[in-house]
Order: sequence, then C-alpha cells, then structure tokens
Amino acid sequence: MGVGMYLDKIQLQNFRSFRVKSFSFSQESTLMVGDNATGKTNILEAIWLLATGRSFRARVEREMIRNGEELARVSGELVNGEGEELEILLTTGEVAGESVPRKRYIVSGLGKRRMDFVGNFRVVLFRPEDLELLLGGPSIRREYLDSVLEQVDREYRRSLLSYKKGLRQRNKLLERIREGEAERKQLLFWNRLLIKNGEVVESKREAFVEFVNEAFGRERISQVFGGLEIVYDRSVISEKRLRQYKRQEVAAGATLVGPHRDDFKIIAEVRSQKSKVKSGRDLAVFGSRGEQRLAVLALKLAELSFVTQHIGKRPLLLLDDIFSELDHEHREDVLEVVGQQQTILTTTDLHLVEAKYRKKMKVIELQ
Repeated sequence: MGVGMYLDKIQLQNFRSFRVKSFSFSQESTLMVGDNATGKTNILEAIWLLATGRSFRARVEREMIRNGEELARVSGELVNGEGEELEILLTTGEVAGESVPRKRYIVSGLGKRRMDFVGNFRVVLFRPEDLELLLGGPSIRREYLDSVLEQVDREYRRSLLSYKKGLRQRNKLLERIREGEAERKQLLFWNRLLIKNGEVVESKREAFVEFVNEAFGRERISQVFGGLEIVYDRSVISEKRLRQYKRQEVAAGATLVGPHRDDFKIIAEVRSQKSKVKSGRDLAVFGSRGEQRLAVLALKLAELSFVTQHIGKRPLLLLDDIFSELDHEHREDVLEVVGQQQTILTTTDLHLVEAKYRKKMKVIELQ
C-alpha cells in the first residue's frame, strides 16, 4: 500500500468524554461504530489535534478538557522508522494554582513551537460539517486553506505566522493614527512586512487552488462529481493598494486588503450543447444540498492528492460519519479510496459500510 507512516495508537487523558483511554488502529482501515455521544468524533478531534495543533471544533482549550479537571493530555505513537511520539498538553491556564501555558507541543519528549510541531504527521479530514466550507463565512474557507498548507509547507507556516503578527500590530497602529497618537510614516515597516509575507501566503494558496482545479478536471473526479471549479477571490496586497485604501484604513482602524480578506467559491460548470460555451453556478447559492455535499467530497479527494504529492506518501484519512450523508453510489466511491492509505472511519450504523469492505477493516465498537 505504500504507507510510509501510520498512527499506531492514541492515548487520551481527561480529553472530552474520556478520563483515561487508549485506542490502537490498523495500518490499513479502522471502523469505529457507536451511537451518537459515544465519543467517536472526540477521537478524531484528538487525532486532528496531533496533526495540526488545533481542534476542528473547540474555540478554546477549556472546551476539550474533561469537566472538573485542570489538564488534559493527548498522545499518539507513530510508526515511521523513528518511532516518534507526538503529545499535546491542554490546560485551563492554571494548574495547582500556578499559571501555565494553555497548550504545549511535545515531540518524543521535547517541547516544540507549534510551527515545528505541525508537519510531523499529516491528516485529511472529511465530516458532514464541512458543508460550511460552502455555506459558512469567508473565514472558514481561509482557515481551510491554512489547515491544508500548514501541514505540508514550513515556509507557509512561517509566513502566515509573521503575517498575522504583523497584521495585529499594523491594526493597532492604524487605531493610534486615527486617534492622533501616531504618524502615518510609522506604517512603512509594517507595510513591507505584510507585503513580503502576504505575497508568499497568497501565491501558495493560489498554487493549491490551481492543483485542485486540475484534479477536478481529471477523468475520475469529473465523471463522478461533474464539472467543478474553484474560483479564488484574492485580496492582493501591494504598496499601490495600501495607498489606495489609506484613508479608509485609518477611518476603520483596520487593514482592508491582504490574504486575511481572501475568499473562494466552488462553481458547477454548465456547458451548452448548442453553443459549447461554459457558464457556472455558485454552489453555495444555487446548489442543492446533494450537489454541495458532493462538491466538498470532491474537494477533499483533491486535497488528499495534493498532500500526497507534497510529502511523497499518503496521509491519514479521517471520515467522520459521512456515510449517512451519501447515497449508495457515492459511498462506494469513497470506500474505493479508503484502501489506498491508513483510514479511520466512524459510523452509527455498521451496515452503511458494505460487508466486502468491512471485512478488511479493524472494527472498534464504542458504547
């Protein structure tokens, strides 16, 4: 199968609904079965945390810590030739009355910055809530682009971190200029920093979008999901555009151009049989729920290919209770992909996964 790395085991302490629990996974496919509220998504959240350093649903660390506890621990053992162990400690910010970091990143016993922690282990996640990639606000789509690119590109992580820090400082300065407490010339340093790092962020986002559009055009995805295209709405940052918005920025006390205002949409292509001219429908506005669901699935399959190309091996695939959202034909399409890399799936109904696929999987029943 060509899996260069896989997650062998995960151990949870005071994480969400689990006091102390460990789970071992197949190198190939593991199916976790259980009713709602048995902890299936909590396990996937913990795995995602080990890959990205972030939760896909918690706003603050406190939400991931078992009620009444001050500290939670998530650790995972990787099989990659080096036997690495990834660990994240989550705290309320205070343990035994002393102030401590809310989140610590540890690789094989050594503390790391998040920038150095991310990239040790890659994951692609697909869950029903991913419909928000189409229906939610622009920040959700930007976070999605970041979650993909941060896992495979250290330069992206560095540039995004520098950009966000610079953006906060520039916005504070704009507020001070508005209040007459600072001069406009003080913006020059922050302008240069944002332009330098913003160009890196946007060029790499653009390259990902181009890759996805090429993947959408490949025969298999095109046949299964129809003609799709991502349209990237890039908020270019440059000296010229910053000058263009200089008055509005001071009035708003905020930076009005740059990758923090990027967005994208997914278009379903429509080709006229008579004229052969292509047009498109924005699926967020004009797509049915079924079309939207399939567009997100196509995006995730393209993401899987993108990560594989960049790291030279296939990442772990997490599928969170998606089979109840798909018809039989498209469940088959997903299950064909499952056997190509380590995959961890969840379902409330064992029978949604056909026996011919299920017999090849390790099954974990949660109660």
